Amino acid sequence: MKLKTARAAAILAAAALPASAPAWAADLEGVPRYDHVFIIVEENKDYGQILNPQSAPNIAGLATRYGDAANFWGEVHPSEANYVAMLGGDTFGIHDDDAFYCHAGSVEKFCGGAKAPGYADHTIRARHLGDQLLAKGLSWKGYYESIPEAGSVAVVAGDPKATNGMHDAPLYASKHSGFMNFADVQKDPKRAERIVGFGQLDLDLASGQLPTFALIVPNQCNEMHGVKADGAPPDCMTTDGLIRRGDAYTGDLVRKLQATAAWKAKGNMAIVITFDEGAGGSRGGCCGVTPGAPSNYGGGHIPTIVITNHGPKGLKDETPYNHYSLLRTLEDAFGVSEHLGHAAESGKGVKAMTPLFAVSK
Repeated sequence: MKLKTARAAAILAAAALPASAPAWAADLEGVPRYDHVFIIVEENKDYGQILNPQSAPNIAGLATRYGDAANFWGEVHPSEANYVAMLGGDTFGIHDDDAFYCHAGSVEKFCGGAKAPGYADHTIRARHLGDQLLAKGLSWKGYYESIPEAGSVAVVAGDPKATNGMHDAPLYASKHSGFMNFADVQKDPKRAERIVGFGQLDLDLASGQLPTFALIVPNQCNEMHGVKADGAPPDCMTTDGLIRRGDAYTGDLVRKLQATAAWKAKGNMAIVITFDEGAGGSRGGCCGVTPGAPSNYGGGHIPTIVITNHGPKGLKDETPYNHYSLLRTLEDAFGVSEHLGHAAESGKGVKAMTPLFAVSK
């Protein structure tokens, strides 16, 4: 493992100190327990596009000040399966962006690939991180900008107030939900309490009623994906504009999270900025990826920044990681000894992101 900066060296040195000396707090696999972890997911950009202060000053600046997972990879193209992978430890055979209710032979809208050989059921009957948390008495939420209403089963949704093409534009897209692909979330009587919008995010931040884990997904104009429609802002339709827009938006989200009592408390809190996949058809992956599998062949080199309230500053970790590594780390951080799917495959190089989540006692 190649780690850079004096701070990284301190992490390694601390491990060799006697028990009586100051050391790094550790629990499962050396990952300390966390009270809250918030993951902000952005879209479709390569590491080099974002870790450039001229293009994305907010995110690049956070990478410099906190933790940069400099060798982090997506699982596949396009988006949907990467969101599922970070929650369930597998792509479950999905290699398209069809709706969460689609299955082989589906003729419903948004199931365009359902006649393809080997088409995967997009409703996943397997456990996910949210299930693991609930089993331990912990909480989770998915915060989705522009979702029509709490618990919505919409596949896409635009701006209901717009009088132009943005009224029907796919600002919200369930392919970027992750949680909605899981059968038990679809059937959950408390779905409207856990699948919510950004209005609820603001209320929760203001009240301090924060879940243990949250997935935060801006709409497609603000997560660097883009929307082309009559009335769409110019910076929602070009790569450079999307990066500037998404970078500014992400910077604001991070500042809101860092303004909470939880961030200032003695307990551990982390904010992770990651991307679903790299730009275009960029290939390459690590750690449990199967190059020959159409649903798991590697989704490119993507930015992932780990921002902690009591952890490393200025750390660049060049260990190979992917979304399965992130899931494994979250399980460890919440005291869950079970690792789902590929997150358990330490023999294939999947390991916890321990240096980036370490905290000082």
